[in-house]
Amino acid sequence: MQVVTKLTENQIKQLHVLYQNEWWCSERSLEDTKICVENSQVIIGIIDDHGNLKGFSRILTDTIFKALIFDVIVAPEYRAKGLGKLLVNAIKTNEMLKNVKHFELYCKSDMVSFYESYGFTCNVGDIQLMRWSNT
Repeated sequence: MQVVTKLTENQIKQLHVLYQNEWWCSERSLEDTKICVENSQVIIGIIDDHGNLKGFSRILTDTIFKALIFDVIVAPEYRAKGLGKLLVNAIKTNEMLKNVKHFELYCKSDMVSFYESYGFTCNVGDIQLMRWSNT
């Protein structure tokens, strides 16, 4: 497996297929996926020896105070094989993110222990997640 920071057109199509199987992104179109990848400041992909995308995440950041991690995803057949760990470590050691003070993400409760094992915490004081939907 190899970590990459750019995706080919074919890998973006493979990412779109991965998105179709997840609760949070199954309604994304291929065009949405392309725009999402193009406009994310940092992308981390994991590809196999044939160049096929097996893991992905994207990060939005100011490169000093905050980095918000999105779309941590591993192909179903590669889960529980260390690719999630590879993704998180690639994010934490990415050159563009080396000075970031706080990495943040949101996840469902069944993933909390996974992220806690990499130093993430739910202890964020009195902060609440808020959302406005532009639909």
